Amino acid sequence: MKSEENPHGEEHPKGEVPESVTPPAADTGSGNAEPEQTRPQQPEQPEPEQPEPDQPRPEQAHPEQPEVEEPEPAQQTGRQRLVAVLWPPRVSRAQLIVALLLFVLGLGLAIQVRSNSDNSALRGARQEDLVRILDELDNRTQRLEDEKQRLEDQRTELENSSDQAEEARKQTVQKEQQLGILAGTVAAQGPGITLTVQDPSGTVESDMLLDAIQELRAAGAEAIQVNDIRVVADTYFTGTGADIEVDGKPVKAPYRFEVIGKPQDLEPALNIPGGVVQTLEKEQATATVARSQKIVVDALRPAKRPDYARSSAQ
Repeated sequence: MKSEENPHGEEHPKGEVPESVTPPAADTGSGNAEPEQTRPQQPEQPEPEQPEPDQPRPEQAHPEQPEVEEPEPAQQTGRQRLVAVLWPPRVSRAQLIVALLLFVLGLGLAIQVRSNSDNSALRGARQEDLVRILDELDNRTQRLEDEKQRLEDQRTELENSSDQAEEARKQTVQKEQQLGILAGTVAAQGPGITLTVQDPSGTVESDMLLDAIQELRAAGAEAIQVNDIRVVADTYFTGTGADIEVDGKPVKAPYRFEVIGKPQDLEPALNIPGGVVQTLEKEQATATVARSQKIVVDALRPAKRPDYARSSAQ
């Protein structure tokens, strides 16, 4: 078999098409001709299709990110679970009504417990002491009833008296004497008691003496004198220990109370459980109560004319 010869004298086997040889370009500028290097042909890439104007452009694909494993939630404690259940609160109408009823019930129980604690002194009292307290309350009620009856009798006398002017003058004088005794401008005498308080250690306070005055007034005392000072409505006690003053005047132990009133009411009022006598004994002081059918209260207070108040009676 004969092989075809190409122009350069190379032989190619029969049936093979020789590659085309690019002839060298003619050198017009210089005498040395450099052979032109052949570049490999690149395959043609198809042009990207332009998206139609009325269709949205396809979103660019995001590179896949590695998945981050979420940490498992920590196990909750019992307290945290309880808070999660109770908060935020989900309250219904029935629950509100039950809560209100429980609040009212708790308030009533608290008041009852407090009242029971206040009466604890009476709970521990003996039967004789309780009977004495009840008798004192009955006596106070009786005194109020007697005062009411007396005033009604005075009104009846004024209405039925033939000489109303004379009766009115008589009652006015009596009322003046009563008010003078209460105001401390008139001396008084009558049955009553004497309370003597010994304080060797100087532990008696002024408020303890004031408590004794209040107890005596509540028991029906009509006139009171402490040492040489008349006790009236505006009397006050100050100081402590050995420096106690009554209405600005110093008083020293022993403190002697001259009290006019019904002895059967005045003495039990001082000796009740938790009363004046027991309170003074707790302070290492001694209190002695003595009844008498004649107590003289002769310490006087100067009469003061009010600066602004005037009688409204015509």
